[in-house]
Amino acid sequence: MSVTMSEPVVVTNVSGVCTITISRVEKKNALTDAMYGTLLAAMQAAEKDPGTHVILFRSEGPMFTSGNDLKDFAAAAMSGVGDGPRNVELFLEALAAATKPIIAAVQGKAIGIGTTMLLHCDYVLVAEDAELKTPFIGLALVPEAGSTLLMPARIGYGRAFEMFALGEPVNAKDAVAWGLANKVVPNAELDAAAQKVAQTLSELPLGALMATKKMMRDADAIKKQLDVEKAAFVERLASPEAMEAFTAFMEKRKPDFSKCV
Repeated sequence: MSVTMSEPVVVTNVSGVCTITISRVEKKNALTDAMYGTLLAAMQAAEKDPGTHVILFRSEGPMFTSGNDLKDFAAAAMSGVGDGPRNVELFLEALAAATKPIIAAVQGKAIGIGTTMLLHCDYVLVAEDAELKTPFIGLALVPEAGSTLLMPARIGYGRAFEMFALGEPVNAKDAVAWGLANKVVPNAELDAAAQKVAQTLSELPLGALMATKKMMRDADAIKKQLDVEKAAFVERLASPEAMEAFTAFMEKRKPDFSKCV
């Protein structure tokens, strides 16, 4: 067993399963650029390690993740830094290019990338209280993680547009019915259920798993969509609408996009 701790991310590797835990509970597991760097390093190490067969994402506390730490993006928008936090982009590319099976165990709210990253997972377990939400447009931004390609393909255009435009949460039952998750389990059983699936996969022939995953996913198409989304995201991040959205967030008020016309 190996353990790598870089708070607020903890990485353990036991019996072929690399478990990556988000543990920033006091900040609702919001992801900073530094945390993305740790997540990226853990994924890269797992991909290179022949002894690692499965990657498992989980989190501590009542919430999977509240998504990106908006202070990072607000700072980028207000400083005019168009490229945004680089580690985010690299982490998304690593997700898209991953060759080994990825599992996610989701409890509570999974906001923004907390939902879009699930589209890159091969098996998703959701707790009974899980809620998946993608409020990008409400922040005057656009979806990421290749989700503008993967989400409509997974759940249909109408539902995908509803999730992106209205930003309303999808509960655990609907997440399974729509194909965003594989199974709903009681909250108290989430970790055990995820570990059981991970262990089962880790004992299967890795070469066959990887070959099957490669045939089921068009990594090149996903990478191209990441590039398209990045360009749109950079443009939106510098827009008056995004400036108003982030200013309103910092001032704790409702944004007024009418003055951005």
